[in-house]
Amino acid sequence: MSQIASRERNFGRDGIAGIAVTSFAGAMPAGSAQDATRLAIDANRRFYDALWSASYMVLPQRFNTWPLLSILAPSAPARLEIGPGLRPRLPIAGTSFVDISRPALSHLKARGGRAMLGEITALPFPDCSFDLVCAFDIVEHIENDWQSFRELGRVAKDDATIIFSVPLHPARWSAFDALVGHVRRYHPDDLLAILGEHFFVLEQSACFGMQPKNGWLLDFAAWGLARRPVQAMRWYNRLFLPLGLFLQRRLAWASGLIDVENVDELLLVCRRGGRAQM
Repeated sequence: MSQIASRERNFGRDGIAGIAVTSFAGAMPAGSAQDATRLAIDANRRFYDALWSASYMVLPQRFNTWPLLSILAPSAPARLEIGPGLRPRLPIAGTSFVDISRPALSHLKARGGRAMLGEITALPFPDCSFDLVCAFDIVEHIENDWQSFRELGRVAKDDATIIFSVPLHPARWSAFDALVGHVRRYHPDDLLAILGEHFFVLEQSACFGMQPKNGWLLDFAAWGLARRPVQAMRWYNRLFLPLGLFLQRRLAWASGLIDVENVDELLLVCRRGGRAQM
């Protein structure tokens, strides 16, 4: 694993997650690092099982990713979305989904999705299986992000489209990042380096996400989810999510990497380089 890919951020989890995890795996013996990874996955699963059990399905057409994905999906008969929860971005019927949350999987199956339990670091598919692979708000949750990108590239066919999002700028780390299970924010240079390691060709990018820019509001959300989870999720479902969907802006795509100085979260469209290059 590269030095860039193995760089982790220490953080604590409380509230719904209910545990504390030290994320700097490189400082641990191998067994301890594996234990920390499992604890992180379990914490994410508990958080999102609670979230999705108290939430409802939002259809892909409601998101600003739909104008792009509705064009790409018909020409990509083999499609995969990783970790969508109840917020899938690809058409549900006929799409393969992998998630760690059983409540989310049951809803996806009910709508015709090919949903199965699994993790991004060990996708349950053969090599070169998919024409289109999506992972929104996922890789920042994974201790071993190098393995996550390896798996994304492994299951994608040559020249397949891979779309994913990541939060940027480690200096902007907040209590909200820790609560929802992030283990890192990416420095743009590190992100480009890991794309190159896995032969992902960046074609276009855009500013992404519905996270409010107001710091006190994020802190309040983190406090509410940690100490009043039932009430906080009611507010999220009834007010904040509908408001976020209403206020989301049309994605402004640019070739290559956009100016990311003031971008909190980035959406990237990549092409899987041919394996002959490897």
